[in-house]
Amino acid sequence: MLEEENGVDPRLQAISAAIRVVPDFPKQGIMFNDITTLLLHPKAFKDAVEIFVDRYKDMGISAVAGIEARGFIFGPPIALAIGAKFLPLRKPRKLPGEVISEAYELEYGTDCLEMHVGAIEPQERVIVVDDLVATGGTLCAAMRLLERAGAEVVECACLIGVPKFKGRCRLNGKPVFTLVECRR
Repeated sequence: MLEEENGVDPRLQAISAAIRVVPDFPKQGIMFNDITTLLLHPKAFKDAVEIFVDRYKDMGISAVAGIEARGFIFGPPIALAIGAKFLPLRKPRKLPGEVISEAYELEYGTDCLEMHVGAIEPQERVIVVDDLVATGGTLCAAMRLLERAGAEVVECACLIGVPKFKGRCRLNGKPVFTLVECRR
């Protein structure tokens, strides 16, 4: 177990410090938490992946589903480390072959996630990975897509959560695990 400083894992402090906040991006009033700066800090990036791996390595997870695009950064190393397959959940018309789709609402319109037909077997245990959870709309769509294909979604894992998602919260009845809080 890592020593804690003031009750907080120092790895989490370093992860949070490595995330840049960009004001007014992509539009006025938004404080964008940019994980690309975390990727420039190999130790903090590695620590983030290792914390997720430690959490999921003994949970019988057979698949890690990553949401485009930032779920593609964290999902594959987690999947490899726990011996699971990686499922890319993509935006429309990005996957060749037959897909199943799930549309969802955004505050400014609608979007859709797609997955290859046959990518998941019924009853496979899956975690859904993304960089940030705010309203939970994208994660809910990912869960619905996977559950329609017969998967058992065990948990959603996000690097960053708005304060109401810090630690263990539930979204559509499923746990949400986040490492750090959204910085403002």
